[in-house]
Amino acid sequence: MLVETQEEAPKIREPLRRVGITNLRTIAKINWKGKVYTFIPLFEVTIDLPAEKKGIHMSRLVESITEAMSEAVEEEVMEAHSSLEELGRAVIERLEEKHPHRRAEVWIKTHLIVPRETPASKKTTYEPYDVEVGVIKNEDGSFEKVLRVKVIGNTACPHAMANNNGKTHIQRAIGELEVRSGYDEEIALEEMIDVVESSFSHPTYTLLKTVDENAVVQGMYRNPKFVEDVAREIFAKAKERFKGKIHVRVISNESIHKHDVIAETWS
Repeated sequence: MLVETQEEAPKIREPLRRVGITNLRTIAKINWKGKVYTFIPLFEVTIDLPAEKKGIHMSRLVESITEAMSEAVEEEVMEAHSSLEELGRAVIERLEEKHPHRRAEVWIKTHLIVPRETPASKKTTYEPYDVEVGVIKNEDGSFEKVLRVKVIGNTACPHAMANNNGKTHIQRAIGELEVRSGYDEEIALEEMIDVVESSFSHPTYTLLKTVDENAVVQGMYRNPKFVEDVAREIFAKAKERFKGKIHVRVISNESIHKHDVIAETWS
């Protein structure tokens, strides 16, 4: 007779808010702008664990939860949804049929490929952006979502330019924007990307011909910015366009220092 210690009362009776699976990679189909796109995102799916449960481990309980969550994801990803957050909510609704819970979360990390036009040669280049979508079912049954984008751009230092007869150092910068809102708010990841990318001294590109490289450099020099300027501009544009709590973080990978520079703010 096996002893199922997971059913015993725990020594410390504290509920756990998030128990489940992470780093589950599978296929997702999204009907985006009238076309069906296939992603290979990374999922994290969790539910809350009551205080009276000792814990889950390599037993029938963890196997049951893992299989149910995996099944929920695999059943949903075969259908095309209109957004990643819709897919996340659909997974939670499937979980409700299999595992009672008060609170649940689904997080989806993937890349969004957006076509861009190079500044001078006008060639089409396909630019990758890191995106993450979280769908949260709260204990009162309400839903909220968290949208995150990470964008690479560049900056030209205005201080060095002012002190070196127009010469300056340039660096790659990484801008991150997070919007936490009610589930029904319509917020496009692509628009969030545009907000961040337009706030740098100049965007960066995967494909650049010589004439494009010249245009990027000239554009940076016409628009010098501190990392603080970039963070403030992202924040101001995001507050104007999106309803919800906003978090902005910008890191400048300094070219003349051994350290990096960070600017961050939130509402």
